[in-house]
Amino acid sequence: MLFHQCYWCFYEVWLQLQDMLPELAQLQQLIASAPQALRTEILATVPHMAEQLPLYALSLGNPDPALPAVVLVGGVHGLERIGTQVVLAYLQTLLERLPWDSCLQHTLEHCCIYFIPLLNPAGMANGWRSNDNSVDLMRNAPVECEEGAAWMVGGHRFSRTIPWHRGQPDHMETESQALVDFISRELLHRPFSLVLDCHSGFGRTDRIWFPYAKSARQPIAHLAEIYRLRQLFLQTYPHQNYIFEPQSQHYLCHGDLWDYLYDQALAQHTTMLPLTLEMGSWNWVRKNPFQLLSSLGMFHPVKPHRVKRVLRSHLILINFLINASLSYQNWLPLANRDQLNSAANKLWYQ
Repeated sequence: MLFHQCYWCFYEVWLQLQDMLPELAQLQQLIASAPQALRTEILATVPHMAEQLPLYALSLGNPDPALPAVVLVGGVHGLERIGTQVVLAYLQTLLERLPWDSCLQHTLEHCCIYFIPLLNPAGMANGWRSNDNSVDLMRNAPVECEEGAAWMVGGHRFSRTIPWHRGQPDHMETESQALVDFISRELLHRPFSLVLDCHSGFGRTDRIWFPYAKSARQPIAHLAEIYRLRQLFLQTYPHQNYIFEPQSQHYLCHGDLWDYLYDQALAQHTTMLPLTLEMGSWNWVRKNPFQLLSSLGMFHPVKPHRVKRVLRSHLILINFLINASLSYQNWLPLANRDQLNSAANKLWYQ
């Protein structure tokens, strides 16, 4: 009798998640049916209504800290559901390839791929940009903009009722702290790592941003590596349509999580290159103006065929980043750093 009561209690919670948060239900289904090679960890839980929603981190491959790694992140902003769906779609692809793909098996012997598909489940359940405490997680790190952040959009502490609230000084939200702790533990002792954080809602073209968001005048210390990575991508896939640039070319902000984590990696004398994929959601709105009638429509393709197109359109980018991480010793700039830095400064800072 007790077993049946527990079963139906779990089933009712699962049905509620299907209606409220289908991405979390999809993630949990993937975990339930995945092979043993997929390692799963709950970094933290966050309250939402009467539930505790888990923050999952998953991994495939060799966890040896002497090897390179890639982290795919989604769902930092609850409105940007497509970021979570991109990460989940790629995870599902790898799980399907794992039993038969010798190339993938070789890759996973020599690097590790981490997934944090849904960092902000309560925000996504609410349909908010922020988390359940009305804090914008990408304005929540202890980083101050050095040159004047964009008004309001760059982070503020006026009122939690206004978007882009930074939260309390010297206190990170559960979700932000979980991400910082995970990246610090898994990446900052490795010789090389890459991060791709998937967002949407900026412009008509897909962009790949790199730090800093806190300064337009201070390039990151690994500018030569970023420029070389871009160079490799353009040479390998000349027909792609991404714009590769520093975030600071568009706006400056306080509290950027990747600025904070990049500086932490720099202090550990390791190479961690955090990238943000900003999917150009204005294209989706242009093709379907009725999306403007909902807050979700500004940040999500909505139409099923467009969702499918987005999910497959970033496979090349993610595969490239994994291969670049695996082979980092073959392309990292050594002797020609000055030349690459000069070219990067000319392209992005002059």
